[in-house]
Amino acid sequence: MAKNHDYTAEIVWTGDRGEGTKTYRGYDRTWRITTPGKVPIACSNDPMLGGDPSKPNPEDLLLASLSACHMLWYLHLASNAGIVVKRYEDTPLGVGETGSRGEGRFIRAALRPKIAVERGADLAKADSLHHEVHHFCFIARSVNFPISYEATYIEV
Repeated sequence: MAKNHDYTAEIVWTGDRGEGTKTYRGYDRTWRITTPGKVPIACSNDPMLGGDPSKPNPEDLLLASLSACHMLWYLHLASNAGIVVKRYEDTPLGVGETGSRGEGRFIRAALRPKIAVERGADLAKADSLHHEVHHFCFIARSVNFPISYEATYIEV
């Protein structure tokens, strides 16, 4: 039987320059994410839409969440399979498109982890685990765009 899990966050717009949204260019596209007991995250909109390029935007956060969820499940499955992972770094790529009305969406993502495994590891098995992760990862199971896996390995 499935169990429900509740997740909460508080999103607070921080971009009022004194006149609210009186004019389209008169406010900042910034906000703060707070979750109970955790460090706040200052965010902004995509720079193409007037956001602060020094802060994460929703698209960054979605891609990072997808990558992190995949990584955590990969480490779990690798441990269960007897594959010792020493280092895991990912540089995921999300590809989006914007329609004629300005509407956007992700059309695909590629996870591109560089994984250091203990010398002698079964690299074929290590690689096959990526295709098992999508059965478990909460984020991957929740998005409606294809995700590919382009992992590279080094033995240490």
